[in-house]
Amino acid sequence: MAQKYSVSKPSWVPEEKDEKFACSVMGGIEGIKDTTVGNINPAIQSGRLKPKRRMVLTEDEYVEGVARGDRMTLSRAITLIESNSPRHFKKAQRVLQRLLPRTGRALRIGITGVPGAGKSTMIEALGNMLCDAGHRVAILTVDPTSSVTKGSILGDKTRMGTLSRRPEAFIRPSPAGGTLGGVARKSRETMLMCEAAGYDIILIETVGVGQSETTVRSMVDFFMLVVLTGAGDELQGIKKGIMELADAIVINKADGDNLVKAKVARGEFERMIEYIRPATPGWPTHAYLASAIEKTGLEELWEVMQAFEQMTKKSGVFQKRRDGQLLDWMHSMIDEHLHNLFLEDPVIKGRMPEVKDAVLDGTISPTQAVAELIGMFDVQRAAARQDDLFHPREEKGGGR
Repeated sequence: MAQKYSVSKPSWVPEEKDEKFACSVMGGIEGIKDTTVGNINPAIQSGRLKPKRRMVLTEDEYVEGVARGDRMTLSRAITLIESNSPRHFKKAQRVLQRLLPRTGRALRIGITGVPGAGKSTMIEALGNMLCDAGHRVAILTVDPTSSVTKGSILGDKTRMGTLSRRPEAFIRPSPAGGTLGGVARKSRETMLMCEAAGYDIILIETVGVGQSETTVRSMVDFFMLVVLTGAGDELQGIKKGIMELADAIVINKADGDNLVKAKVARGEFERMIEYIRPATPGWPTHAYLASAIEKTGLEELWEVMQAFEQMTKKSGVFQKRRDGQLLDWMHSMIDEHLHNLFLEDPVIKGRMPEVKDAVLDGTISPTQAVAELIGMFDVQRAAARQDDLFHPREEKGGGR
C-alpha cells in the first residue's frame, strides 16, 4: 500500500474553532512512492470528488494534443520531458520523435544579460508586441537551481503578468539543474515541443550568470545581450566573453534621465564591437537603445531580427548553424549517455566505494583508479541493459 501524506494543523491555528480557518500543513513527499493526484487529494481518493483530467496520457494523446496546440497537453508533455524518471524519459522521446516533422519552422531567439538588466520586462513588452502582430510566442525561462537545496523558484512568469494571460503566448519556466542533460537537453526538447504546438517565435531567457549563456547560444538562431549603462570601461566590456556570442547588444532602460547615459553607453559598446569578431558570419553586431517600460526601440529590434533571418537564410548561414547545433547536441548526448552508462553499471557501482577510499588514503592515484574502473566496465553488459526507445516492450497501462 502506498504511503499517505500526513496532514496536520499549523502552529498558528486559532485557539477557538473557526469555520473560516481552513489551513493545514502537508508533511512532504519524502518516501512517498505513489504521487498520483488521487494520493495527494483525499477528496479524490475517497471518491467524493472526480478529477477534472486524466492522470496519465497515452503517447497518442500527447501527440494529438500538442499538434492541435492544446496548452494543457503541451504543459504536461514538457513536464514529461523534464522528469528524471527513466520510464518518463523513454516515453517523452517517443512522443518527441513523432512530433519532429512539425518542428524547425520557428525563429529561435536567446536573450541574456546580468541580473537586474530588465530581461523579463523586455521579454513581456516584446512578446506583447509580437502577439499584437499576429504571432504565437513561446517564452522559455531558465531559472537558477540552488546548489544547496537543489530547488528553483521558477518565478519568472510572475513578472510577465500581462503576457501570461494572452492565449497567443505560452510561458514556461524551467530549472537549470537536474540530470539527463540539465538545461541543454530539456530546454532543447521543450523548444521543439513548442514549435510542434504551432508557436512561430521562441524566446529563451537565460539565467544571466555562468555557463548557461553558451548553452543557449548553441540552440538559438539570434542571440541578444541586454545591458545597462555604467557597465564598466571598454577593456572590461571586451573581457566579458558573452559579448562575442551576441548578434545584438541592447542598452535597456533608455528612458527619462537615463537616456543621455544610454546614448553614451551605446557609443562605448559600438567601439568595443570593433575589436570583436562577429558572432554570426556576415552579420555586423550593433548596439541598440530600448525601453521596456516606455515600449521604445522594440519595433526596431524586431526589424533587426527579421533582417537577420532573411540575410542568414539567403547566405546559408542559418541552416548551417542549425545543422551544426543538431550535431553538437547529438555529440553532447553521446558523452552524457556513456557517462550515465558507466556510473550506473552495477559492477562499477559496487567497486566505486573501495576505489574512492583507496584514492583518499593515497594507496592509488586518481589515474590508476580510473584505469582500474575502466578495465572493469563491460560494454556488452551495459548494452544489455538498454531498451529500444522506439520499439518498447509492452508496459502495463499502455504506451500508445
